[in-house]
Amino acid sequence: MVVDDHPMWRDGLARDLAEAGYEVVAAVGEGRQAVRVAAAVRPELVVLDLQLPDLSGVEVARRLAASDPPPRVLVLSASGEQDDVLAAVKAGASGYLLKSASKEEFLEAVRRTAGGDAVFTPGLAGLVLGEYRRLAAQPAPDVAPRLTERETEVLRLVAKGLSYKQIAERLVLSHRTVQNHVQNTLNKLQLHNRVELVRYAIEQGLDEPLGEP
Repeated sequence: MVVDDHPMWRDGLARDLAEAGYEVVAAVGEGRQAVRVAAAVRPELVVLDLQLPDLSGVEVARRLAASDPPPRVLVLSASGEQDDVLAAVKAGASGYLLKSASKEEFLEAVRRTAGGDAVFTPGLAGLVLGEYRRLAAQPAPDVAPRLTERETEVLRLVAKGLSYKQIAERLVLSHRTVQNHVQNTLNKLQLHNRVELVRYAIEQGLDEPLGEP
């Protein structure tokens, strides 16, 4: 799925992707429209511009990351500013490429992002790595006591990669109840999306089976 407010650029990206063998399920120009359409067509990867007329690309990435399952998001932007890059990554973007990239670099970034890699324009990768190192050096908050037993139980299953539907079936809860538990947990931990939630749960060892060291 391609999200860019410039029609010629958007159409060009969609054409390049189609010629490279990808199925372009949608090409839209507004942020809210992108969130609605993504929920309907469920793309595996979204190529996203940051500058959109109604909703920022960062907010779109955050909302997409909260979907179930979340698509991989490759930001394609004219901005290489540190704040923009870090905001996009923290919102859940898998990669960040500048619009000055060649067609070959773009298609390679799409291929690698689709395969699970974190892809960045040269020079930006070090910036992102440095930020994660800075965050890793900070003491982790002791948040376990702030979560209820049910919230912790749901978090364990999220960390294991289960979908909300699977969690609901496992715990005999409604889909909406599971979503509410996840949202409450995000708020308590001051996290923004499911990607950050899974990362936190794994760091806390919540993806390990109960009873194991």
